[in-house]
Amino acid sequence: MAIQGERRRLLDSEGEDESPTGLMSEQEAYLSKVKNKNLYLATFAAVLGPMSFGFVLGYSSPAIPELSKISDPRLRLNDDQASWFGSIVTVGAALGGLLGGWMVDKVGRKLSLMFCSLPFVLGFTLIVAAQNVWMLYLGRSLTGLASGVTSLTVPLYISETAHERVRGMLGCCVQFMVVLGIMGAYLIGLFLDWRWLAISSSIAPTLLIVFMCFMPETPRFLLSQGKRREAEEALRFLRGPDAPIEWECSRIEDTWDELGSNFQMSDLKDPGVYKPLMIGIMLMFFQQMTGINAIMFYAESIFQQANFKKSDLASVIVGVIQVVFTGVAALIMDKAGRKILLVISGVAMAISTSTFGVYFYLMSKPQNSTVLLDIQNTVGEGPHPGLSWLALASMVVFITGFALGWGPIPWLVMSEIFPVKVRGFASAACVLTNWGLAFVITKTFQDMMILLTSAGTFWLFAAMCVANVIFTVAFIPETKAP
Repeated sequence: MAIQGERRRLLDSEGEDESPTGLMSEQEAYLSKVKNKNLYLATFAAVLGPMSFGFVLGYSSPAIPELSKISDPRLRLNDDQASWFGSIVTVGAALGGLLGGWMVDKVGRKLSLMFCSLPFVLGFTLIVAAQNVWMLYLGRSLTGLASGVTSLTVPLYISETAHERVRGMLGCCVQFMVVLGIMGAYLIGLFLDWRWLAISSSIAPTLLIVFMCFMPETPRFLLSQGKRREAEEALRFLRGPDAPIEWECSRIEDTWDELGSNFQMSDLKDPGVYKPLMIGIMLMFFQQMTGINAIMFYAESIFQQANFKKSDLASVIVGVIQVVFTGVAALIMDKAGRKILLVISGVAMAISTSTFGVYFYLMSKPQNSTVLLDIQNTVGEGPHPGLSWLALASMVVFITGFALGWGPIPWLVMSEIFPVKVRGFASAACVLTNWGLAFVITKTFQDMMILLTSAGTFWLFAAMCVANVIFTVAFIPETKAP
C-alpha cells in the first residue's frame, strides 16, 4: 500500500539516526522531518484572539476610574454601574461559549476565529462612540461575546494544528497572550484616556482577521468534512515540504473512523465521552473557585498598604508577574507535564490564600470584620500594621502559582482530552461553566465578604485549592507526549 511504502521510505531514510533500541518509531521519524516555522506563524495569528480577549479584561481597570469621574453625566458611572461595566463581559462570554460550540462544528475553526474579530471591533467602536451608559454596556457585551468564542476556538485550533512535541508550549500561548493583553491594557491606560484605549484595543482583533486569511483550516476539521486534498495542503503548510504528511493524514482519518463523525446526545452515556466532559467542567469550576477574581479585586489596596501609592502602576506590576510566569509555564509544559504543574499551582495557591485569610483576620477589628468597606479602610490600621508585606508576598505567590498551572492548563487540557466528535459540544459546556461562574463570583463577592468575613472568604478559597489538588491527583490524566 502507498501508506506502508511511505512509512518504509521514511524509516529507511532515517536509518543512520536509529534509536538505542535499533529502530526509530514512525512518529519520531515523522517528526524529525517536520519544520515548525509555519506552525508558529499560524499559532501567532490565532493567539491574537486571546490577546484581544486580554485587552477586554484589562480595559475596565483603567477605564472605570475615568468613567466614574467624567464630566458628562450621561456617561458617568456610579458604583453599581461600574460593577456591571466590569462584569457584563462575563455574561457575553458565557453566551459566546455556546455560540462558539456551534460555530466550530458548522463553519470550522478558522472561520469562527475570523468572525469573532467582528464583535471585538464593533464592541470597542460602540464604546468609543458611546453617548450613554447603555452603549457602554452593549459594547462590553459584544467584546465579551467575542471573548467567549475566542476562549473556545483558539485552544481547539492550536490543538488540531500542533504536533505532540510542541502542543503543550503552543497551548500555553493562549493564556500567555491573555495576560499579555491585560498588561498591555494596563500599560496603555497609563498614557491614554478611555476612548483612545478602546481604539488601541481594536488593533489586535483587526490584525487577527487579516492574518487568519492566510492561515489554513485545521486538517482534522477538513478531514471530518471529507476534504482530504485540502487537509493534505494544510498539513504541508504546517509541517513543511519535507514531512511525509500522508502518514499524519492517515492517522487522523483512522482516529476519526474509530470514534465516528456525528455527535448524538445519546453519546453522553458513553464513559469515553462523559468522563472527559466532567473532568473539563470540573477544571473550569476549580479554576474560578481558586479566588483569582478576589485576589485581583484586592490587588490595588494591598499594593497601597505596601507603600505602592500608584494603584495603576501596581496593576502593571501584577500584569508583569502574570506574563513572566505564564511564559515559564509555556517553556516547561511539555517537559514537566500538565498534572505536576497543576498540583504545584494548587498547593501554592492554597498556601497563599490561607495566608491571606490570616492576614485579614489579624488586620480586621472584630467589630468591623463583617463589613467589606471597613476591612478596606482598616487594613494597615489594626494591631499589626507592619504585616502588609505578608499580604504582598501572598499575592505574588498566588499570582505566580496561578500563572504556572491553573491559569493556562485547564484550557490546554480541555482541548486535548475530548473525543473529536464531541469537541464542539464539550468545549461549549466548559466555556459556559467558566464564564458563568466568573459572573456569579464577581457579582456575589461582596456579599460573601459580608456573610463569611474577609478571612472566611479567603479560607474558603484555600479549601477549594486543596480540593483541586486532590481532584488533580485522583482524576486528571497526563496528556503530555511521552
